[in-house]
Amino acid sequence: MLMEEIQKKGSLVFAVNGEKIELPCIDPSTTLLQFLRSDTCFKSPKLGCGEGGCGACVVLVSKYDPKLKKVEDFSVSSCLTLLCSLNGCSITTSEGLGNTRDGFHSIHERFAGFHASQCGFCTPGMCMSFFSALVNAEKGNKPNPPPGFSKLTSSEAEKAIAGNLCRCTGYRPIADACKTFAADVDIEDLGFNSFWKKGDSKETKVSKLPPYDPTKNFSTYPEFLKSESAMNLDSSRYPWYSPVSIEELQSLLNSNLTENGASFKLVVGNTGTGYYKETQRYDHYVDLRYIPELSIVKRDQTGIEVGATVTISKLISFLKEESKVNYGSYGKLVSEKLAYHMEKIASPFVRNSASVGGNLVMAQKNGFPSDIATLFLGLSATVSLMTSHGLEKLTWEELLSRPPLDSRTVLLSVSIPFKKDRNSKFLFETYRAAPRPHGNALAYVNAAFQADVSLYQNGVLINNIQLAFGAYGTKHATRAKKVEEYLTGKILNVHVLYEALKLVKLAVIPEDGTLHPEYRSSLAVSYVFEFLYPFTDVHSAISGGLLAGINDISVEEVSKSSNDGCISQGRKQTLLSSAKQVVESSTEYYPVGEPMKKVGAAMQAAGEAVYVDDIPSPPNCLHGAFIYSTKPLAAVKGIQLKSNQLTDGVTDIITFKDIPSGGANIGAIRLFDPEPLFADDLAQCAGDRIAVVVADSQRSADVAARTALIDYDTANMDSPMLTVEEAVEKSSFIQIPPFLHPKEVGDFSKGMAEADHKILSAEIRLGSEYYFYMETQTALAIPDEDNCMVVYTSSQSPENAHHVIASCLGVPEHNIRVITRRVGGGFGGKSVRAMPVSTACALAAYKLRRPVRIYVNRNSDMIMTGGRHPMKVTYSVGFKSSGKITALHLDILINAGITEDISPILPLNVINSLKKYDWGALSFDVKLCKTNLTSKSTMRGPGDVQGSYIAEAIIEHVSSLLSMEVDSVRNKNVHTFESLNLFYDNIVEAGEYTLPSIMDKLAVSSSFFQRSKMIEQFNQKNTWKKRGISRVPIVFEAMQRASPGKVSILQDGSIVVEVGGIELGQGLWTKVRQMTAYALGLIESSWAEDLVEKVRVIQADTLSVVQGGFTAGSTTSESSCEAIRLCCNVLVERLTPLKKQLQEKNGSVDWPTLIRQAQKQSVSLAANSYYVPEFGSGSYLNFGAAVSEVEIDILTGETTILQSDIIYDCGQSLNPAVDMGQIEGAFVQGIGFFMNEEYLTNKDGLMVSNSTWTYKIPTIDTIPQNFNVHVVNSGHHKKRVLSSKTSGEPPLLLAASVHCATRAAIKAAREQLKLWDKLDASVSEFYLDVPAILPVVKTQCGLDYVEKFLETLLAQKSN
Repeated sequence: MLMEEIQKKGSLVFAVNGEKIELPCIDPSTTLLQFLRSDTCFKSPKLGCGEGGCGACVVLVSKYDPKLKKVEDFSVSSCLTLLCSLNGCSITTSEGLGNTRDGFHSIHERFAGFHASQCGFCTPGMCMSFFSALVNAEKGNKPNPPPGFSKLTSSEAEKAIAGNLCRCTGYRPIADACKTFAADVDIEDLGFNSFWKKGDSKETKVSKLPPYDPTKNFSTYPEFLKSESAMNLDSSRYPWYSPVSIEELQSLLNSNLTENGASFKLVVGNTGTGYYKETQRYDHYVDLRYIPELSIVKRDQTGIEVGATVTISKLISFLKEESKVNYGSYGKLVSEKLAYHMEKIASPFVRNSASVGGNLVMAQKNGFPSDIATLFLGLSATVSLMTSHGLEKLTWEELLSRPPLDSRTVLLSVSIPFKKDRNSKFLFETYRAAPRPHGNALAYVNAAFQADVSLYQNGVLINNIQLAFGAYGTKHATRAKKVEEYLTGKILNVHVLYEALKLVKLAVIPEDGTLHPEYRSSLAVSYVFEFLYPFTDVHSAISGGLLAGINDISVEEVSKSSNDGCISQGRKQTLLSSAKQVVESSTEYYPVGEPMKKVGAAMQAAGEAVYVDDIPSPPNCLHGAFIYSTKPLAAVKGIQLKSNQLTDGVTDIITFKDIPSGGANIGAIRLFDPEPLFADDLAQCAGDRIAVVVADSQRSADVAARTALIDYDTANMDSPMLTVEEAVEKSSFIQIPPFLHPKEVGDFSKGMAEADHKILSAEIRLGSEYYFYMETQTALAIPDEDNCMVVYTSSQSPENAHHVIASCLGVPEHNIRVITRRVGGGFGGKSVRAMPVSTACALAAYKLRRPVRIYVNRNSDMIMTGGRHPMKVTYSVGFKSSGKITALHLDILINAGITEDISPILPLNVINSLKKYDWGALSFDVKLCKTNLTSKSTMRGPGDVQGSYIAEAIIEHVSSLLSMEVDSVRNKNVHTFESLNLFYDNIVEAGEYTLPSIMDKLAVSSSFFQRSKMIEQFNQKNTWKKRGISRVPIVFEAMQRASPGKVSILQDGSIVVEVGGIELGQGLWTKVRQMTAYALGLIESSWAEDLVEKVRVIQADTLSVVQGGFTAGSTTSESSCEAIRLCCNVLVERLTPLKKQLQEKNGSVDWPTLIRQAQKQSVSLAANSYYVPEFGSGSYLNFGAAVSEVEIDILTGETTILQSDIIYDCGQSLNPAVDMGQIEGAFVQGIGFFMNEEYLTNKDGLMVSNSTWTYKIPTIDTIPQNFNVHVVNSGHHKKRVLSSKTSGEPPLLLAASVHCATRAAIKAAREQLKLWDKLDASVSEFYLDVPAILPVVKTQCGLDYVEKFLETLLAQKSN
């Protein structure tokens, strides 16, 4: 049978933001994101990861069901959604909700007003995730909300954005903006915003919010699409087939479609490509969604049958509905537990299109660590398959043990059998522990257990039990058969459980090469213990009463009645979140000091802000992708590209040989030596740039680079140096120039002689951290006349990029123009590390004489960009019995990677932030080790974060040796005013040292001492959960740099401002705008307010404003403001005499009149300046402190941050709203470093945690549940810019308080072991790694904690 007969004819028709789009033909592998970004004007969906892991590309898809006459709306990851699967659909992007011209949607306005957008790159995706929840809530049958609100609850509003990543804000303001729509929100709980003022009544507050009226919600599905019946695509134009029955599918797979080795792909949601990257194009695509049998879920008394194309979201909704229907207690129990567990899989916008069948097939064929596979194994599910021989039914367990399915075998459906209610009772429970509690992270181990038990006189008899485990480092989910056999027929008691757990440990053994194998085995033990322990005879006293009416026994009920608070399984916690923000603002320099919202925040939310990759491609534009080395030290003999259809468009490969004569192989400049753009014949580290492959689309370039084969030669090579120890052995160091040497304090040997106790040669190790800016490295180079070049780059230092590009091409610098409008997050990663990207782009454009753009894909970006400096620290410390430290010596080895980058500044930063305590005498030896790793670079608080943490680790060590409270040892060593000036060279003037008062204030506002006592009581009562609390101070030395500025007043009185600083999301433009209005307002103070609206800050252009320098070190905002103030002073001087003349003549004068007159009288209305900090006032200290409280779950190692309180001194803040955002965002980024972000490399030093699947930055569910920040106004600082102090980096250091609190909680767990006489080591002397991820925490509590608990019980019994 020929294909043409099967397929009906039709064109691909869909709508984007109400506009009809018809495509006569399209490559079927095109994703919605590729199409939107390259073929429409809608740029709000961004490419953040290409894996469905970040949410930057989320859009709303609306589908019409002609039978039900209903529109279905759901969010999807447009980076994974194939365009051909959207026939007849309508797509809404953030621009479609509202925009600058037609007015913004209230979501955009509320995001802006709650300061919920900083760099803005993730904001449109956030808005669409939330909008999707809003639209769907309105369809629900909940009661109508009060006017201005939606049917969403606060908890649903927070959950709506749970899969979206943001690296800037720390999520709290985003959650608040979303909660303003919730019907059940207490408006008093919402955070700091620009809508209402202190003291407004609830009614006033509601009335001031941008109005939301659900009845006026615009239609997500245009009428004209309803008449376009979604016909199947014409297969002669699109190799895309949509069979409508199983028979048609079968004949399709056996037809000429698969002849001559033609490849085909079965698709439903295509979300699997986020995990298994595609590097080949298929000849044919078969869309399974139109086969009715595959897309239904049905259920009766015998069980549930789920069609293979049913999405995970649909199954969850079905289970939630069904658990309300009475299908027997077992059915209800299973439905509830499954739905609850499945909501933790992926994120909403992936679950909406990912199919249950696809997930299972990936588990069977590729060993995907699926949760659903484990759940269905635990429930004895059966599956039905269509094979080339016909239909086949078998158990899911049997299918898992078979070889991978062939491409013509199709999974049709899966069935979960229900047990009939008998006299015995059923238990069913599921488990998962993952780096993120609420999903969007693969589990370390997942499990599903069911048991059939009966009550006997002397306990609970296990008639039957099934234990399924998955994702623990195994090909596929398995059942612990030996454990099941051992338990079946036994009456449960502690001894039986103890023996069973030994067998569990033997049954769950991860394969070689799995990360954290002992932790995973221990987790499996925890799960079985948690499942069965409530039914051991210890609980017989309570089980008698309970099991009498055991119609629907669940472990929750048992544990509620258990006296010792064992294992409460009511794990249904909501996410956050309550928070208080206190700001002390000042009107002295109005409008400076006003908490104004960020310039352009609503525009960012609507997706209209233009980032480099949003600039439309010029004609003939090519795209580049880097080919990098995967070996640390190897000669590169050649590069070979694999040819396949996806790499058809490759034009050229650019290497060091393409650098023009007169040019140099230079890719970046740093403090001293330049860094090569490309490895010449020798690659020096894994991740070293070897070449750029240039093609006609970004995708072709990426695939060509990903599949390129590099011919290495490692013969006669030295072995690479990857660790600091290897570098020391070979004396491989980078020089630290004398002016960057930190100063020692006092006499170390004298201090040691005064000590009562000593710790000698203790060790601390710190790993790296990746920036995870939402916008990866990107550039666009356009050749211009007369051998010139314009380069658009996402850079923190366009001026240096400019210099490097000119040097590489061998042209004068005036031939190059570098433009940066805004950066989608930088954190230091776009200062030096962005230069090679713009340079490679310019080199390719120069050689090919065509525009070239590069948008580095996330995986390559993570491998090539380096990150924070790893360190090894050895310290010796002397101290008195009182806890006062008398002397400290440190040997610090910093791993700088292969080139110097900015590493020479690190020793100073490490030591400066470590000096926050009075060590008595301080000496050190710091070495920068040059190794064969990617260059480590500046990252938010470079060196400062590590130094501040090292200080805390030493204090913790001293207090544990003395068995003193850590907090009192900290207080003993906090500086006096005199000792501070000794350590910091008389930098602080009297009255400016606010740290002691901040510490005291914080103790009161956070109820630190009362809570410490409560935590002690909590820890005595709870065996399985422990809490800890910690108070940490910081001292941060900030340094100002010179900065240029330019102010021009136009004919109508509007004002254009240019500064050297780059807007990275830190609110630089906003502060500069306020400063311009204040400084020009000095002509007439009543004008200041109106002047703000007249100011526009424009993009950095290296030919317009020179000497722009680096935007780094937190102080560029204030330096830019000061430069602008100098410009305005000049203009005020020119305009004041004229204003006086006009006033005398006319009685009064307004700004537009003044400017018109100035034009007529030829007064110069432009001024530029270069602000250079005065000698001796360039650096200053920042102070702050934080208290954090955490709770750890001993069974899994999961840490929940219950509360963090921060007090931070911003001097007199230039904009308290912006500074508040910086403080919260930096703190949460710090939580990532200390608690979440595992930076893993292989034996060659190549980063392997290089995706959103493996690298976990904080999400809304890992930030403090209660988050309180107080921005202190510490009054006048005469050497500062309008008395202000910085806020960008210092608060990140405060996140160490979370790590220290976790250590305190672990100490409580170890104390418990000591009580049972089961701890061989010291209770308090242990080293807690950074980051303190789940395996680290559980390991320090004791991986065999459960066994030790049971041994203690058994010992008590035998006595």
